[in-house]
Amino acid sequence: MQGLDFRRKRRNSNSRKQVKPRRTRRKASRGGLRFEDGKAPLHFAREKLHRSRAGAKDVVIWAVELLLVCMLAVFLVAAFGQRVSTAGDSMAPALRNGDVLLINRAVYHIKSPARGDIVAFRKEENGHFSVKRIVGLPGETVQITDGTVLIDGEELTNQIYVSNIEYAGEAEQPVELGEDEYFVIGDNHAASDDSRLPGIGAVTRDEIYGEAWFIVSPGKDFGFIG
Repeated sequence: MQGLDFRRKRRNSNSRKQVKPRRTRRKASRGGLRFEDGKAPLHFAREKLHRSRAGAKDVVIWAVELLLVCMLAVFLVAAFGQRVSTAGDSMAPALRNGDVLLINRAVYHIKSPARGDIVAFRKEENGHFSVKRIVGLPGETVQITDGTVLIDGEELTNQIYVSNIEYAGEAEQPVELGEDEYFVIGDNHAASDDSRLPGIGAVTRDEIYGEAWFIVSPGKDFGFIG
């Protein structure tokens, strides 16, 4: 009887060993994301790809903005920041010898040069720039009589900054200006080489470089040209 009981016990123990426990799914946590059964972290990969694309987009936007700023800077310098230095006191007291001026090259693409404008021009392509004030406009007749500037036979005082002119030069006789010609005179006419001289004469529109608008030389004259 005891042997029979022993065999029953062995059977019971063997039957217990054959029972396998049920597998349970293990859940792991990585960076706050939950993955089951060892599957690939798809959500994490998608988020990483999205961030990389957003970073590339930011770089492209930054590059475009930088390019636009550079282009704007080049345009502003080319249009308003060209420099010309005055030589002599022909434009005193408005300008003095050695003043460094900023030239507005864009303004005359919008409007025509006007009487009273201070312009930089050169008669030769590789020559030096001269800075004078416009007195006569295209189509007008300029003459200097008794030290006074006459426009179409009449004395003008508006936008005329010279008087008591001792040397009339070419303007002693009436000077008829062409469709694109301007008559210029320095404010300090006694020390000015301008349209009164045969070697200079009338200035054409193509010879005008631009309008002087700002003095960048340090000192009391620094600022806008009045």
